[in-house]
Amino acid sequence: MRILPCIFGAALAATCMLAPGAARADTDTQGWGGLTVTAKAGPHWRVSNETILRTGNTRGFYELEDNFMVGYKLDKTFTVWLGYTHDPNYLHGDFAVMERRFRQQVSFDNFAHLGPVRFNGRMRLEQRWRDNMPGTGWRLRPFIKASLPVAKDSKVMIVASHESFIDLNKTIFQTVNGEERMRNFIGVNAPITKTLSVEAGYLNQHGIRPGKLDSSDHVASVALTLAL
Repeated sequence: MRILPCIFGAALAATCMLAPGAARADTDTQGWGGLTVTAKAGPHWRVSNETILRTGNTRGFYELEDNFMVGYKLDKTFTVWLGYTHDPNYLHGDFAVMERRFRQQVSFDNFAHLGPVRFNGRMRLEQRWRDNMPGTGWRLRPFIKASLPVAKDSKVMIVASHESFIDLNKTIFQTVNGEERMRNFIGVNAPITKTLSVEAGYLNQHGIRPGKLDSSDHVASVALTLAL
């Protein structure tokens, strides 16, 4: 199974290359935890709720993000979604600002494969508002993920993903016109029960900050997914 360490090494190298200037960046060590619950609401309809908690050395506990979405499955590959994000931000556990988002998304499940490697992806568009701040921030978030079984017929997967945050305009709170952030992840996805799975690994979040050092967050990420 020499292919496994080769792909793992290539994915890790890609993560480093996709975070340009990380050695010159303002760094932080963080921990993220998440729970996503998805349920069928009919032959084509799906409902999903994702909750994410984020904490770091620099800001302490700083985010509790909740995303509710309704999806319609067009076929085995494509699902369209609409949703709302409720995203209070904190500083060391003290409330700082409320952000709200409207979200539109197209998901692509198993849209391609390369040998045993399977690819999933999505294209997400968001409109962002912050309380007591004028303007609407428009943001595009393309995402791609590769999954490789650790052995033939295994349900345990080595996973690697990339997500870009591309700001389509500027506001008081959205100050980059273009790519302002990227997330690169490598880890393992494994089933716990028939309906519950866990994905854990390392994520690098690289932020582009004109006029000052970029940011580079080194994140230990653990996420649970429950499919009902």
